[in-house]
Amino acid sequence: MRQRLIAAASAAALALGVGVATASTALGATSHTLTVWLQVDAQNGWPQLVTAANNQFESQNPGWTVNIDYQQWSTHLGNFNATIAGGNEPDVIEMGNTETTSYMASGAFAPLNASQFPNSSHWLGGLKASGTYMGKLYAVPYYAGSRVVTYRADLFKKAGIKKAPTSLAQMQADLVKVGKKEKKVKGFSPLYVGGEDWYTALSFVFDHHGSIAKYEHGKWVGTLDSKNSIAGLTAYLNFFNATEPKSTAKLDGTSPYAYTVYSEGKTAAMYGPAWFKGSVTNKKYLADTKQMVMPSYVKGQPMPGFLGGSDLAIPAKSSDQSQAAQWIADYTSTTSEQGLQTAGNIPNATNLLTKGDVNDEAAAQSWFVPQAVNWVEVENANILKTLLGDMLTGQLSVKQAATTASENIAQTLNQPAS
Repeated sequence: MRQRLIAAASAAALALGVGVATASTALGATSHTLTVWLQVDAQNGWPQLVTAANNQFESQNPGWTVNIDYQQWSTHLGNFNATIAGGNEPDVIEMGNTETTSYMASGAFAPLNASQFPNSSHWLGGLKASGTYMGKLYAVPYYAGSRVVTYRADLFKKAGIKKAPTSLAQMQADLVKVGKKEKKVKGFSPLYVGGEDWYTALSFVFDHHGSIAKYEHGKWVGTLDSKNSIAGLTAYLNFFNATEPKSTAKLDGTSPYAYTVYSEGKTAAMYGPAWFKGSVTNKKYLADTKQMVMPSYVKGQPMPGFLGGSDLAIPAKSSDQSQAAQWIADYTSTTSEQGLQTAGNIPNATNLLTKGDVNDEAAAQSWFVPQAVNWVEVENANILKTLLGDMLTGQLSVKQAATTASENIAQTLNQPAS
């Protein structure tokens, strides 16, 4: 999930509508409240879509009212953990797609039937993976954010490049041309990417149909040393070495953000979340700042990118799971997802993507990390950063570095969860 600027939630937010309330009316009928936790992004960015879903649900379910409790990214997990301890969970909760694994593994979410939800056969691969654990679906894709190339069109034009590349080989050749034109600029690199940026490197792995790890016969097996994964890592190494001058990013994670280097005029391109463009602070470059899809080694195809975003889940202790599923279906309808797209998000299914839209086209091919409880420990141990550092500096061959990383990943993922 992309980093957001967030404010602390008030204590009152937690008290609003937690759990399901029922009350008898004067006519003897029973009223019910469905409690939904959404992030404030929906409140600020697309409140009309929330209202429309609520109205549709309430018209289909007489006597029911939807209570939306807007949460802050900084506090929602703590608030949710408190409701689990108190036995008063909401009926629907929004989760960032990197937050779901531990809750799915612990049984905190109810299993779902994908056929209940619109466009489920076309869901974005990266989002669907984040809501799936051990082959079962526990969360519905909501919306996504993709990774694209943000670049200075003026520098590409100066190097004689008139259109966006359609293959990785062409992209590499274009960057070499830009590098030659700007070689006199101190500290310049045509594409700024550091060895510690494993999101970029693993996109090459998935582009070659490789993977990080797979769950087989009751245990996790590292797969970065597979034939396809090594082909992807080798392609990344060759790409990294070919784009002269080489990226000035360090391999120890101490480098400045890519958009900072871009704003300083020391790179022509950066690969990362689409919101990088909004973080360019040098107005002198903004007019010429464009975005394009990172091309695959297969001509005409996008390179798979890590997909951030949000999912919607139903807490296992909700007493109104069928109604919760219906509200999610209403809120993720084709019309609603198209509204999210209008608001600047990527819809949750490939059949809803807009041809020609850079963000949408980049999301058509995506990947996600293994849905393992201990995945965060792989990141904390810097296994992937070490792999790339050893490989890019020549300390180890690609195969040696990949084999070591695969062994360490398997050992870490198979440890008992802490």
